Amino acid sequence: MTRIAPTALYQEVAERLRQRIFSHELAPGDWIDEQRMAEQYGISRTPLREALKVLASEGLVELRPRRGCYVTEISRQDLDDIFPLMAMLEGRCAGDAVRRAEPADVVHLSEIHKRLESAAHDGRIDAFFEANQEFHRKAQELAGNRWMLSVIQDLRRVLKLSRLHSLSLEGRLEQSLDEHRAIMAAIKAGDATEAEKLMYDHIVCGREALAKMDAKAPKVA
Repeated sequence: MTRIAPTALYQEVAERLRQRIFSHELAPGDWIDEQRMAEQYGISRTPLREALKVLASEGLVELRPRRGCYVTEISRQDLDDIFPLMAMLEGRCAGDAVRRAEPADVVHLSEIHKRLESAAHDGRIDAFFEANQEFHRKAQELAGNRWMLSVIQDLRRVLKLSRLHSLSLEGRLEQSLDEHRAIMAAIKAGDATEAEKLMYDHIVCGREALAKMDAKAPKVA
């Protein structure tokens, strides 16, 4: 039997780069200077390149022959393609979650929802976003389908590349909260069909909000 090795260096590098991409410190379209980055991290280019291959498999970067590595840019068409999939998958998760949830699970979801209410009341967008993410993750976990959860996580990871944040649109936070209230009510009522429909509509509304923000954004000449 061989010993289990500690986390490989390239995995740690991949995680650091992943967080820099999600925070847009490395913005969509940015060229990644491998030599400079390797020097910053005090590593050789080999683990850095292995890390970039991991991120490329996740869709976060693009490896272009003879041109190097670039942070992936997500287009309007990408959003139009991804959101219907997200709506379908997350809707199914919400329905399945209702069918499988124990009373304690419903209480847990309700507690997360209360944090949404508090964050919205105080206008704390970041806190609302975090509670929102946790609510969705919990519902997905309750659905009990690890393959569906994996696909949703991959899609959400790519969506983080978007320069737009739907909750920044005027009125969207309140609208999102109303949508969550309806979803929570369906969950408490044990109505799986209604929960699935409401979650589907909730995701679609997120895409519509992004489209409105994009239309208002100043165009680059």
